[in-house]
Formats: sequence, structure tokens, C-alpha cells
Amino acid sequence: QVQLVESGGGLAQPGGSLRLSCAASGSIVSVRTMGWYRQAPGKERESVALIIRGDATNSAADYADSVKGRFTISRDNAKNTVYLQMNSLKPEDTAVYYCAADLTSYQRHEYIYWGQGTQVTVSS
Repeated sequence: QVQLVESGGGLAQPGGSLRLSCAASGSIVSVRTMGWYRQAPGKERESVALIIRGDATNSAADYADSVKGRFTISRDNAKNTVYLQMNSLKPEDTAVYYCAADLTSYQRHEYIYWGQGTQVTVSS
């Protein structure tokens, strides 16, 4: 069974930084797109950043306008792991952050799996 596990969430001061990690494990054949979503209290889940698998010199990433220039998404394909480096954090970034991966396993072709979520709180 495929499982995604996030880590790195917690409390940060405004202007501070956090680094989230998400590792996918199980009977994985390949991972196409990995990304991060977030959901603030009373709000719907929104896309934060996603990254499409490429080689060492060619990859593609996309960010929400609200995090451009502050967040950086990266991945380690050998480890099936995606990261989100969050800098210059704002209170508006407070949310539960969810990892997602569009991957192929021995059971399913390009099925989207979700992590359990990790809380990020930005407050003085």
C-alpha cells in the first residue's frame, strides 16, 4: 500500500522559515507530479506548489501567486521525496499543509495519493 508521510511542520515567527518534507513509500513504480496543498480554518484547500518529474537539468515547478518568491519546491526522485522550503513566512501562511503525489504503483496507474497533513502556524 502506498503511503505519504509529511514532516517539518510547526510554529514559526513571521519572517521565519520552515522546511516541509514528504516521502512516498510502498509498491511504487514511478512518481510523476508531487506537490503541496494547504487548508486554513474555514477555507477550502488550495494549491501551494507542485513539481513535475524531470532529469537533473530539466524540471518544472508551479507556485501559487501568494507564495512566489518565498517558497521553493524541490524533489529527490531516488527517495520519492518532495520538499517545500518556506521562507519569509507570514501569518496568512498558517494552515494544514498536505502533500500529494500523482504516482503509478503496481496496483494503480497515475493515482493521486495524499498525506495526512502537517500543521504550520506562523505567529508572534
